Amino acid sequence: MDINKRLDSILKKYGWTRYKLSKESSLPESTLTNIFHRGTVPTIATLESICKTLNITLADFFADDERIEMTPELKEFYDVWVYLTPEKREHILKTMNYMK
Repeated sequence: MDINKRLDSILKKYGWTRYKLSKESSLPESTLTNIFHRGTVPTIATLESICKTLNITLADFFADDERIEMTPELKEFYDVWVYLTPEKREHILKTMNYMK
């Protein structure tokens, strides 16, 4: 994976500039300049800081864009779903399909 391209892709997805990332993450502009213009591979600490600023995990950073973001609502749904009986799950799915 090309980390620099991935980071650039994520910034575009969020509508952020490199300048905004620098300001929001408190990373020196020189660090981002080195990453984007000199091809320097960021340290794990730098990536963690970037991910924290963007409110994503390192796993999200390295995953493709097909992953679904676990919003608070989805997490709440999942937390309840895992304890339902198969019959209740089927009923919920039928109800949800009806509501589409």
